[in-house]
Amino acid sequence: MRELDPEQLERAPGTAHEALEGLVWQTASDAELRDGLEKAFDYRGDITITKKDGSTVAGYLFDRRSGATLAESFVRLFPAEGTEKLVISYAEIAGLAFSGRDPAAGKSWEAWVRKYWEKKRAGEKGIGLEPEEL
Repeated sequence: MRELDPEQLERAPGTAHEALEGLVWQTASDAELRDGLEKAFDYRGDITITKKDGSTVAGYLFDRRSGATLAESFVRLFPAEGTEKLVISYAEIAGLAFSGRDPAAGKSWEAWVRKYWEKKRAGEKGIGLEPEEL
């Protein structure tokens, strides 16, 4: 019987996040629009939606509902300016851009542990589990 290594059991693969910051999503088809909005939902920064009427809306996409048609599907945003949540139909969207900074980019558990041990080896005291300022 093979012996289990407890160190290996403690490591689980994390979620791989695409580097989307600054990307302008091209939406030539309904499927591409849906795919882009799924990525925008997982994105941790603000996005900018360009509507078919030419107007733009920037904010954090916190919810999306995918229906059978684009008219039955919608996203909900916390706008970058203002306080009222916005609801936008997929059918109104001409394009989107990943315009805001991704505050979690490059910050993984492994990076935090590496930084922790570097501080510990340097003799730093009072190291705790406190998040960095955003």
